[in-house]
Amino acid sequence: MIGKKKMIAVIFGTRPEAIKLAPVILELKKYPRKFKVRVIVTAQHREMLDQVLKVFNIKPDIDLNLMEKNQTLAGFAAKALTTLDLCFKKEKPTIILVQGDTTTTWVASLAAYYNRIPVGHVEAGLRTDNKYSPFPEEINRILTTHIADLHFAPTKWAAQNLIKEGIPKSKIFVTGNTVIDALLYMRKLIKHNPKLVNLPTSINHHPDFIAGSNHCNQSSNHRNRVINTPFVLITGHRRENFGQGFRNICRAIKILAKKFPNHLFIYPVHLNPNVRKHVMKILKGERNIILTDPVDYLTFVWLMDKCTLILTDSGGIQEEAPAFGKPVFVMRDTTERPEAVWAGTSKLVGTDPGRIVREASKILNRRNLALNHRYRSARGRNPFGDGNASKRISNILLK
Repeated sequence: MIGKKKMIAVIFGTRPEAIKLAPVILELKKYPRKFKVRVIVTAQHREMLDQVLKVFNIKPDIDLNLMEKNQTLAGFAAKALTTLDLCFKKEKPTIILVQGDTTTTWVASLAAYYNRIPVGHVEAGLRTDNKYSPFPEEINRILTTHIADLHFAPTKWAAQNLIKEGIPKSKIFVTGNTVIDALLYMRKLIKHNPKLVNLPTSINHHPDFIAGSNHCNQSSNHRNRVINTPFVLITGHRRENFGQGFRNICRAIKILAKKFPNHLFIYPVHLNPNVRKHVMKILKGERNIILTDPVDYLTFVWLMDKCTLILTDSGGIQEEAPAFGKPVFVMRDTTERPEAVWAGTSKLVGTDPGRIVREASKILNRRNLALNHRYRSARGRNPFGDGNASKRISNILLK
């Protein structure tokens, strides 16, 4: 392909994939003489995906729109495989890029393999060595690994996982994680135009959230606002926590809200009905718990920057929080990002309500200055990258 323009098809379907691939897309588009970039989305998460595309000003070239209400993993995978197979036959990309560990990632890789199209895997090599945790992500990324031709590992630890599985060193590139590129991009946007932060009404109008008589004015300067009440930021969506796991998480949040009435607990609730039914049943109506629909990524970055503590079962937040010096308690039994634990910026607390309450209380108790200082001092020591991962990936593809 030397001397010819390469068609790079970037495939994704969920909000986390879009966040982490957006900087790569923007970087690749800087080389129009070398690359023809085609953005193809499955819309595995429709609304949350569209939020990210809008903030990065990326318009898909092909929108397969495969989202269905209450879709099963098998149903989505079957439809995506057939649709992507036809799409690749028509588009004939030189290489496809996929990210992480979603069903879209795995199925797109399989469809590319069937069409003898090389695969580049962004964020390769993450492992828990437990095929049911996270579910189905652990198997998705293992299967993708053994199809992919280029492996863009975020850390040396991830690269070592690939080597252990027999992947040739010549196919592995340690690039850092592109989520740091996205985060720095968002922080720059907020700095230059704070009005872009779009707080939901339930947060913006809460009497305890913002100090000042004009706190309800959406056009006011979010960056310079004085937060009247410290708050905990919460996310949760993992399939392995569906059922009892989410009930336990919600009980822990409710106990914390009663124990710390001078704190707010802000929870942008995932749209999956398996999440919402437990959250709304257990947490709705509590004075200092604010439940909202998912916020756009730029607003979420602002909330991460301003919060006191993050409770989550997400993977990406473990990578982003160190940039803000924020403690993250991971409500899972395993993590594929142990670098955050080793760096002291996150801690596994599982889904046991007693343990979550006990650990969170240590942070929310303001007398524990030493512990809070430990997390703040981690700022700038992010083990997941320096914001140049997308440039490294682009340079590798240029070669």
